[in-house]
Amino acid sequence: MARLLYRLGLAAQRRRLAVVLVWVAVLLGAGVGALTLSGTTTNNFSIPGQESTTALEKIKSAGGGGATAQVVIQAPPGQQLVTPENAQAVGGLVAKLNTLPGAVGASNPLDPANPSINPDLNTAYSTVSYSAPPGGVTTEQQDALFAAVDQARAGGLTAEVKGEATMVAPHVGGPAEAVGVVLALVILALTYGSLVAAGMNLLTASVGVGIGVLGITIATGFMDLQSTTSALAGMLGLAVGIDYALFIINRYRHELREGKDVPTAIGTAVGTAGSAVLTAGITVIIALLGLIVVGIPFLTQMGVAAAATIVVAVLVALTLVPAVLGFLGKRALPRKQREAPAEAETDSKFYGGWIGTVTKRRVAVLLLAIIGLGAIALPVMQMRTTLVQIPPAGSTQERAEQLLTESFGAGVNGPLIVLFEGPGAYGQATQAAGPIDAIGGTAMVVPPKPVPDGAPAMLTVIPESGPTSEDTEHLVSELRAYLAGLDGVEASVTGATAVSVDVAVSLDEALPIYLVLVVGLALLLLILVFRSLLVPLVGVLGFLLTVGASLGATVAVFQWGWLGNAVNLDAPGPLISLTPILVIGILFGLAMDYQIFLVSRMHEAHHRGIPPKEAIVTGFRQAAPVVVAAALIMFFVFAGFVPAGEPAIKSIAFALAVGILADAFVVRMVLVPAALALLGERAWWLPSWLRWLPVLDVEGAALTEEQPKPRDREPVNA
Repeated sequence: MARLLYRLGLAAQRRRLAVVLVWVAVLLGAGVGALTLSGTTTNNFSIPGQESTTALEKIKSAGGGGATAQVVIQAPPGQQLVTPENAQAVGGLVAKLNTLPGAVGASNPLDPANPSINPDLNTAYSTVSYSAPPGGVTTEQQDALFAAVDQARAGGLTAEVKGEATMVAPHVGGPAEAVGVVLALVILALTYGSLVAAGMNLLTASVGVGIGVLGITIATGFMDLQSTTSALAGMLGLAVGIDYALFIINRYRHELREGKDVPTAIGTAVGTAGSAVLTAGITVIIALLGLIVVGIPFLTQMGVAAAATIVVAVLVALTLVPAVLGFLGKRALPRKQREAPAEAETDSKFYGGWIGTVTKRRVAVLLLAIIGLGAIALPVMQMRTTLVQIPPAGSTQERAEQLLTESFGAGVNGPLIVLFEGPGAYGQATQAAGPIDAIGGTAMVVPPKPVPDGAPAMLTVIPESGPTSEDTEHLVSELRAYLAGLDGVEASVTGATAVSVDVAVSLDEALPIYLVLVVGLALLLLILVFRSLLVPLVGVLGFLLTVGASLGATVAVFQWGWLGNAVNLDAPGPLISLTPILVIGILFGLAMDYQIFLVSRMHEAHHRGIPPKEAIVTGFRQAAPVVVAAALIMFFVFAGFVPAGEPAIKSIAFALAVGILADAFVVRMVLVPAALALLGERAWWLPSWLRWLPVLDVEGAALTEEQPKPRDREPVNA
C-alpha cells in the first residue's frame, strides 16, 4: 500500500495543475448543483414500523399529519380574554391565521364547542395546521406566521408561538464555528512556523468539507434528509480534513529536512503518512457505515452522508494536498530552514520528558489514567435521552412553552394521542376516556370529536408532567398496557413524546449490537496494521474509557446542569437520543486515528530493530507533536459548535470535544505508551496461526526500495 500511495503522490505532484483544476471544477459543480437541485430538510425523527410512527402515518393519510404551530395568547394583566374587546382581538387573530400561506386551518380557542382556554380565562392557544409535513414549512410561511403574532402583540395581547411549523434547520457556519476555525489556523501556523503552509492546510480541508456538505445539500432534492445531517458531516469533515492534511504536510516537511528533493519528499509523505491517513479514514468510515446495521433510517442517512464526506476528505489529502505541495515546494518550510534543512529538526525536550516519565512510572500513570477517566465516566450510569428538544433561551418558542406551562400545566407541551380504529371507534374512544383519565399522571383527557361510523377516532391525553419527564415516559407505558387489555379494540399511542420514547428504546437496543460490530471490524483492521493482538486490544479498551468519560461529562453538564453557563446551556435536561450512538461511532473512528498515527511511528522504530522501550520513546517524540496539534485542532473545531445555540448538535459537539481531549492526551499519550512499556516485547506478539495475514506496510518500509525515476525530479518551485 505504501508503494502504491508513493506513486500516487508523485503522479499528483507531476500533474499538479490538472489535479487542482479537477478539484476546483468538482467544488464549483457541487455549488451549482446545491443552488439548483436542493430541497428541504426535516426535523421529524421517527422509525418506520413502530406503533407511534405507524399511527402518525395513518393520521397523516386521513389528512391530519401536517406540521402544526400553537399560537399562545394572553390577556393584558388583570383582564380576561372573554371580554368583548379581547374576544374581538382573538377573533381577528384567528381569522388572520386561517388565511396564512400554507395553512389549512386554525382553531378558535374561544369556541364553546371546543375551547382551549385556561380556567382563569386569561390564556388560550390556537392550533394552526399546515399541509406541509414537519420540516416542510417554508421560511416565507414561517415569516407570515411570525408577522401575524407580531400584529397581535401590537394590538395589546401577549402572543407567542411554538410547534413543528416554527422549527428551522441547524445552520453550518457562524461566528462561534468561525472562532474554532481561526484557532485551528493559529495552531497550524504555530506547528508549521509558516502562515503559508497553515493556510494551504486549511484551504485544502475546506475544499473537501465544502464538496461533502454541498453534495448532501444536492441530495435533499431527491430524498428526505434530517436537518442535522449536513451540520454533523460538516463538523466531522472539517476536523478530519484539517488533520489528514496536517499529517501528510508534516511528514513532507520532515522529508525535506532530511535532504530529499521536493518530488521524492512528496511521494514519501503520501506513501507513509498517506498510508496512515487511508487506514485511519477507513476506520472512521467503518464506524459511520456501521450505523446502517442499526436499521434506523435517519441514522443510516447521517452515517452514509458523514462517511461520504470522509471519503472526500481522504481523497483530497491523497491527491490535492500533494499537488498543492508541488506548487509550494520548499516554501512549506520556514525561510531559515530552507538553507540548512538537515540541521533544522530537533527533538522537543518537553515531549522527551513526557514520554520518559510515562515509561518510567508506567504502573502509576496507567492506574491514574484509568481511575481518572473512570471517575469522569460515572454520570453515564444515569444518562437519559429524548427527541424532544428544549427551545433556545429567549426565543418565542420558549416563551410560548412557559405561558402554556403556567396556565395549563407542563403536560400541554407534550400531549399524547390515542388513535382508535375499526367499527365503533368513536364509541370505544368515548368509553375509554374515563378509565384513561383515572390512570395516574394524566391532567386531562380531551374527548374525541364525533366521526362517521367506521372512521378512526382520536383521544388526546394531557399528562401532568412535561414531555421530557420520566413520569410522562411511564404514562406512555401505562396507556399501552391498559389499551392492550381491552378486547376488540385496536388502539395506538402516538404523538411527539410517544415517538421519542419509541426511538429511545430502539436506540438503546441497537447500541450494544452497533458497538460490538464496529469495535470488532476496527479491531481486525488494527491487527492488520500493527500485526499484533495486544496493541489493538489496548487501543480498543482505551477507547471504552474515552467514550465513557465523554458521555459522563456530557451528562454532568447537559443533564445535571453542572457548568451549564460555560457552554451556553439554555436549561438542563435529557440528552438528544442521537447523542450516544453518534458520539460512539464518530469518536471511535477519531480515536483510532490517533492510535494509528502515534503507534505506527513506534512500530516503525521497532521494525528497524530498536528495543521496545526505546521504540516507544522514538516513535512518541516523532509523532506526539503532530498528534497534539491535530487533537487541539479537532477540539477547537468541535467546541466551536457548542455555544452556537443549536440543541440538536450542541451536546454531540461537546461530547466529541471532551472525547478528543481525553483520548489524545490521556489515552493515547499516557495510557497506551504506559501499557506498551509494561508489555515490552510481548506488545508486538502475533500468534503463528495469524501470520498469514497480509502486510499493509503503513510505515512505508517498502519505500526504501523505491527509487525515484529521473522524470520524478522535474524542477519545482523552491
